[in-house]
Amino acid sequence: MKNKFNGKFLDRLSESPPLILTLGFFILISIGALILSTPFVTRSGNPTNPIDALFIAASASCVTGLSPVNTAEHWNSLGQVVIIILIQIGGLGIMTLASIIPLILRKKIGIKSRLILKEQLNIESMEGVIRLFRYVLGFTLAVEMLGALFLSIRFVPTYGLGKGIWFSVFHSISAFCNAGFDILGDSIYPLRGDYLVNITIMCLIIIGGLGFMVTSEIYYKRHFKNISTHSKLVLLTNAGLILVGALGFFVLESLKGGVLNNESIGDGVLMSFFQSVSARTAGFYSADLSKIKDSTAILLISLMFIGGSPGSTAGGIKTTTFAVLLLAVISVIKNEKEPVVFKRRISNDTIKKALSIFVISLSIVIFVSFVIAAIEDFAFIDILYETASALGTVGATLGITDKLSSVSKILITLCMYLGRIGPMTMALSFGLKSDVRLIRYPEGFISIG
Repeated sequence: MKNKFNGKFLDRLSESPPLILTLGFFILISIGALILSTPFVTRSGNPTNPIDALFIAASASCVTGLSPVNTAEHWNSLGQVVIIILIQIGGLGIMTLASIIPLILRKKIGIKSRLILKEQLNIESMEGVIRLFRYVLGFTLAVEMLGALFLSIRFVPTYGLGKGIWFSVFHSISAFCNAGFDILGDSIYPLRGDYLVNITIMCLIIIGGLGFMVTSEIYYKRHFKNISTHSKLVLLTNAGLILVGALGFFVLESLKGGVLNNESIGDGVLMSFFQSVSARTAGFYSADLSKIKDSTAILLISLMFIGGSPGSTAGGIKTTTFAVLLLAVISVIKNEKEPVVFKRRISNDTIKKALSIFVISLSIVIFVSFVIAAIEDFAFIDILYETASALGTVGATLGITDKLSSVSKILITLCMYLGRIGPMTMALSFGLKSDVRLIRYPEGFISIG
């Protein structure tokens, strides 16, 4: 009976790319937690609490950035190396890293591996999947090296050659993978007026959050009119969200009592753009987020919930999900039969999928926030911010992460896990096979609005 069960499970595993990705991240987190719980990776030489180790391993693997301990102070060099490895694997994806070996050995990548890569890179067909896979690896290495080079201009003179290079590499990988982990001790806050560091990290976050398919099209096709509808929508939505977020942050926090009150206009604008970009799933901060207004927190929660774009290192419900729902609402208001963008119609299946992702993600955020609010003594806006940050794999916090109870940390860990693999992927992993109805029932009238 046991062998029969194992056989069925292995058959289902081999036929389900979403299930493989779901279990792959679970295994990665488990291995990371075991290593980080040992005394060999801490500065004090004491073991890390298992719940905290699991939390941090999930945060790194799911490229989030939330941590109950200070990364610079708690972990020694080995611990920091483990964290950045988890970030790199989590950012590129389990299967992407696993497929490097046959590529190096010049062996063919099998059909099942291609299916998993297709699922992970979030593309429609397997056509060109290996070409895109090679591009992902080369592009990631090139961008991270270039980012590290720019950061080293500032970090090497400040920290010395060895430490400066390590700081540059760590923060370049963390930014490109939209992780938000830092080993400076207080994120980018001490460097909030440094244009080189801020702009470099912002560029890394944006590029990492666009999606490999989009950057690939930009690289190969060169012109906006030649790229796909998907890529056009991603670029337009990203630009709009960054501008709206920066304007909102600047206006709200420039008012009396805001965190930009004592900053120059130039620094205030830079900080506003940095927080707008970072809030979309990175988790770095250049402003004291524990002192922001509730209205600003709601703005940032909205940006965190939307997140980055499909097939990227970012989390959230994704920019295209938000854009499709917005276009659907506009089409209803204009009494149009179907939404249209760039002279292309959006199918009902796409709208239903976008709505499903939105409702499932919103339900998770609300449910987890209410549960944590029932067992913790924090302001609800702080809890909602933490939960949205976890599900959006952002890593920003209003200062409550290290004060959470073990139960709350486990709930936040689950949110990070769900946010990285995606609620729909989780549902497809363990859900039943689709039931094709042979009968079409008569339409029923339901009054709406």
